[in-house]
Amino acid sequence: MTSVNLSWMDESDLYKYKNLDRSEVIRTGYEMQNGELVKTTVEWNVPSFFLEGEGEHSVAEQIQFCRSHLKKGGQMIGAFDGEKLIGVGLLTPEVRPEIAQLAYLQVTSVYRRMGIATRIVHSLIEWASIAGARQIYVSATPSESAVDFYLGEGFSPVDEPLPELFELEPEDIHMIKNL
Repeated sequence: MTSVNLSWMDESDLYKYKNLDRSEVIRTGYEMQNGELVKTTVEWNVPSFFLEGEGEHSVAEQIQFCRSHLKKGGQMIGAFDGEKLIGVGLLTPEVRPEIAQLAYLQVTSVYRRMGIATRIVHSLIEWASIAGARQIYVSATPSESAVDFYLGEGFSPVDEPLPELFELEPEDIHMIKNL
């Protein structure tokens, strides 16, 4: 593996998304129960994004999602191994006054647990802080790996999720980090 470099991305870079492999086997998840995080046994076999079509979990859908956040002033950063996109993070600068949203974070399966997601998140948090955010909000996939990652980065579950984001992802674990 060559060294992994981070680079800011724009809409013209979205075609590189086809290189990302989100596949994962998940056996432990989280649920919020009475305001507490509770681990649960799950059987989620998450495939890679579909290269064809425009439906749910397709590359086209992911590109459209990223495009919509970029049009709201979002910032996107990619992790590259040479010319290959291996990770991406996307931050929407203001979902509420002084609250930015970490809208998207994905690292290709074979590159996970190498510190790439941490580098992406730290870069986005630095940008958000400079832009005036005092908090970063994320609705985390309820897998053990995702939730534990965000907990390790200083995020905490929220008592009351932002209704408009909770409506989009009610099963996710909604978290916030003070800057």
